[in-house]
Amino acid sequence: MTVQEWTFVMVGMSFAIYILIAFKSRAQSTSDFYVAGKGVNPIVNGMATAADWMSAASFLSMAGLIAFLGKDGSVYLMGWTGGYVLLALLLAPYLRKFGQFTVPDFIGERYYSNTARVVAVLCLIFISFTYIAGQMRGVGIVFSRFLEVDINLGVLIGMGIVFVYAVWGGMKGITYTQVAQYTVLIFAYLVPAIYISIIMTNNPIPQLGFGSTLAGSPEFLLDKLDKVTTDLGFTAYTENTKSKIDVFCITAALMVGTAGLPHVIVRFFTVPSFRAARKSAGYALIFIALLYTTAPAVSAFARMNLIDSIQDTEYSNSPQWFQNWETIGLIAWKDKNSDGLIRYSSGNALDGIKPVYIDGEGSSGERLVLNEPDFSNENEVYIDRDIIVLANPEIAKLPFWVIALVAAGGVAAALSTAAGLLITISSAISHDLLKKTFMPRISEKQELLYSRLATAFAIGIAGLFGIYPPAFVAQVVAFAFGLAASTLFPVLLLGIFSKRLNKEGAIAGMLIGLIFTAGYIIYFKFLAPELNTSDNWLFGISPEGIGFIGMLINVSVSLIVSSLTSPPPKEVSSMVEGLRQP
Repeated sequence: MTVQEWTFVMVGMSFAIYILIAFKSRAQSTSDFYVAGKGVNPIVNGMATAADWMSAASFLSMAGLIAFLGKDGSVYLMGWTGGYVLLALLLAPYLRKFGQFTVPDFIGERYYSNTARVVAVLCLIFISFTYIAGQMRGVGIVFSRFLEVDINLGVLIGMGIVFVYAVWGGMKGITYTQVAQYTVLIFAYLVPAIYISIIMTNNPIPQLGFGSTLAGSPEFLLDKLDKVTTDLGFTAYTENTKSKIDVFCITAALMVGTAGLPHVIVRFFTVPSFRAARKSAGYALIFIALLYTTAPAVSAFARMNLIDSIQDTEYSNSPQWFQNWETIGLIAWKDKNSDGLIRYSSGNALDGIKPVYIDGEGSSGERLVLNEPDFSNENEVYIDRDIIVLANPEIAKLPFWVIALVAAGGVAAALSTAAGLLITISSAISHDLLKKTFMPRISEKQELLYSRLATAFAIGIAGLFGIYPPAFVAQVVAFAFGLAASTLFPVLLLGIFSKRLNKEGAIAGMLIGLIFTAGYIIYFKFLAPELNTSDNWLFGISPEGIGFIGMLINVSVSLIVSSLTSPPPKEVSSMVEGLRQP
């Protein structure tokens, strides 16, 4: 069987399982639709949370970031896993004890204000749709490469599958579907990692192979990788280039952003008790660690194999995997010195952020001919960082079924997170905007109908983001985390631990956090990317880390405004006091 045939089988079987699970566990009430009836076992919820969390960014993009950034990429490992410690200790059990359906529900009740609720919904929608853009792009990449269909068609197929089990099953269906998706994605991540670890280091445990000597050589993998990357003009793989303040701020922003992501928080509303919520966070961290401790090894293996596979190879004899990804525009070669050899080194290959594929061959044999070469450096190869996990089994020449398994895992990772985000958006619209604010008289049956309609609408918008993505996955995800850190996390944390914080302070904090962080990221990432350097950043803090400063501004403004305005009503103070009781 070919890779495409294996992929059809693997992806088709996984889709059939997802739809069957959704049918068996379809939602019958608003409680089922929003929070799975609040009866999910902590271990099951831990697996579902891990799938919800490990999105296309974790499965597809994180290893690519570490592979190309080296030690600088460790901030993603520390930040994204550390966020669950914050969730388990500071938010999850208290929010579960509150006993409502959504994050805006807590904010609306805690700050006794529908205005605060609506602002929270605005922030939630902004964060969630930003995050979804990355997931839809991941789905498009997988389908376009392995099923050989147009990226837009791949996005539409993904939308259709999510539509069936999200609209049909709600949170109840999604929870058990995500358990299956976690099983698929973790198996898909570990199998090729174990294969490649054995091939490269004779060690079947990737986490140990990462620090082992190469097969048939006394040289350590990381020592060789340092030497090779340095020879090619890159910073040594195991050295930092980011400043300490930027590393600190990125890590902190990712941590508090994780703890503030609404689609992650709502998972802890689905368990029977606040004690179970804390257990769920612990189980989720264990399940996530299986992938996150493997990611550095996958990154190092991929970078080493990538260089060995293409460096100084004649373009006419380039590896098949290189040609496959070049065909869909995610790899490009530009022969700057006209010697016909592929030269990979530091610097931009092309004059532009991303090449655009033109069908046919250029005068020098290149398939991507729109962008002009960047002659300020010798690098002739453009590689999209998001493909490294998907391409890794091909580069290592693993069996076709392993390559197809990775494709199924990538789709599972993207769809599991997209489904969680979509339910979060639809719940905020139907429950917080309609039932709690603008249409309080609607029945439970009507609310369930509006929930399903809102999910369908959100899927349509998500599809547009996938077809017209605003940026690559890593950029989009950084945006979402910065917004979550600077808007929702502070008001949730202060809402639990500060009885004095009032509605005026919460609203002002969320708005200033949203405006500051969104403005900073949009400016450097989208409006003036040429100025996105440490010399131009505020205090040397990159857009990926600015969410931490946004959080500090939010907290400061919230406390100052609260101190200058009337304190909350006594019943609100009593409610906060009750939340903190064991």
